[in-house]
Amino acid sequence: MTDYENRPLPEGINYSQENPLKDFALLVLAALGGLAVVLLLLVALANSMAPLIPFSVEQRLAEQMASQFPAAELNESQAEKQAYLRKLARELLEHVELPEGLNVTVHYLPAGAVNAFATLGGNIYIFEGLLQKMPSENALAMVMAHEIAHILHRDPIVAMGRGLTVSLALASIAGVANSSGMDWLFRQMGMVTVMSFTRGQEREADSRALEILQARYGNVKGAESIFAVFVDEGRDGEMPAFLSTHPLSAERIARIEDFAEDHLQRGEPKELPEFSTAKQEE
Repeated sequence: MTDYENRPLPEGINYSQENPLKDFALLVLAALGGLAVVLLLLVALANSMAPLIPFSVEQRLAEQMASQFPAAELNESQAEKQAYLRKLARELLEHVELPEGLNVTVHYLPAGAVNAFATLGGNIYIFEGLLQKMPSENALAMVMAHEIAHILHRDPIVAMGRGLTVSLALASIAGVANSSGMDWLFRQMGMVTVMSFTRGQEREADSRALEILQARYGNVKGAESIFAVFVDEGRDGEMPAFLSTHPLSAERIARIEDFAEDHLQRGEPKELPEFSTAKQEE
């Protein structure tokens, strides 16, 4: 008969010799990595699907978000400036082929910000402060053509789709499912379309804007002058949205110079009408 011995277990046999925080950190990193992959896939899906949304749907979304950009009460001189901006937009749009149903509406804002941006529904906003800084109509046209290009490329709806997809994913993870939380989330989507264009989108908008300027004026002279204006403005405070995600100014100026070398440059920059840069009445 075999003898058995009931030996005592060694001390600490059921305990890991490694710090448990290490395992926790690895689990957290794995979870974050998985979340990052999921978000990247969702963003890629949003980027590819958003441009397929009909422009009429985008316009309805813009109407629902219009409270973020209320229409300003314009006096006679301000209304004249808005009429001029819309006329300039029409002249630029004569040199592009607008897809069916897509249109562009320019809004003048009597505020001092040196800025301009495109948002949902083909809406472009130009600030009084921008008009005061523009050295020529060609410079102003470069800014406007750049924003028109964003609309032609459907960048606002792509930005919204990207932002909404990520926000909804994060909200679901965080458990923000109540109506007030979701209402707040959707209200923020209008601002996403102002500030979240990628650098690739900005480069493409620059290239399209130069083509529009060349077709309208026979040259792109004065286009580079806008960067000095915006950079000087950025030194004094918050960087204008026009430069917030843009490639470096030196790189953009170099591309303008390359474009000019490849295209015959006829004429000189056109002066702005006096009323467009006249100071607002207090």
